[in-house]
Amino acid sequence: MEKERQKLIANNKKVFHDYFVEEKYEAGLVLHGTEVKSLRMGKCSIKEAFVQIDRGEIFVVGMHISPYEKGNLFNRDPLRTRKLLLHKAQISKLAGQCRQKGYTIMPIQVYFKDGRAKLEIGLCRGKKLYDKRQDIAKRDQRREVEKEFKVKNLG
Repeated sequence: MEKERQKLIANNKKVFHDYFVEEKYEAGLVLHGTEVKSLRMGKCSIKEAFVQIDRGEIFVVGMHISPYEKGNLFNRDPLRTRKLLLHKAQISKLAGQCRQKGYTIMPIQVYFKDGRAKLEIGLCRGKKLYDKRQDIAKRDQRREVEKEFKVKNLG
């Protein structure tokens, strides 16, 4: 069996800093022709994007796909709301969990999988300031250990 081909386009590292990611889902993106061409060129940003559920459908809001240079009149609004493709059961599960206090859905990364544009979204719970400090402390501690290990093995 052939290995799945994935090409990363945009990544949102800030999600892991600001939220605990409880679950991840892979959703298809409803795009128009020039948007796909822009994505293939890597012109996408999901830094300010978020996901919302409206009447049983799921949408990504604030995802910026730059207009395609050769697209002229076929180009769409770069910040338009785009529909996501998920199973109805998954959408209803996410909607139920989002009604709980502190849960939100955030886009994590955009990529091509076997020629189709996909958006990885995560069910997230917001971190408090002390949680962020703990994560930074753990990361610094891990770096120190790796540095000591590296020095010890070289000399």
